[in-house]
Amino acid sequence: MSVPGRRRACPHPTRGRRADTDRTARAVQRTGRLLCWSLAAGMAGAATEALFHPGAGWWPLLWPLPWYLTPASALTWSILRLREKTARRPPDDHGDLPAEEHGQAA
Repeated sequence: MSVPGRRRACPHPTRGRRADTDRTARAVQRTGRLLCWSLAAGMAGAATEALFHPGAGWWPLLWPLPWYLTPASALTWSILRLREKTARRPPDDHGDLPAEEHGQAA
């Protein structure tokens, strides 16, 4: 009999994941957020530059920084995402069958 508010144990496909897969997933999320925020900061800086033409001495050094960070974070995100996808790929179960039996089984 089930008790309301009590969670029943059930097999879940992601319960047996390795810790490095979780770390990779967190790194992918964080890098994706960095990519989005760097794009947003770059657009806000470009709009500020176009509309207000700030005359501060540090402004010409500051406003292009997000645009330099964007390709670096995009490259990092794509590498981490590729690594995450290959880690989550299901194992190859038909590796022990000969080629002709694999063709018949499929």
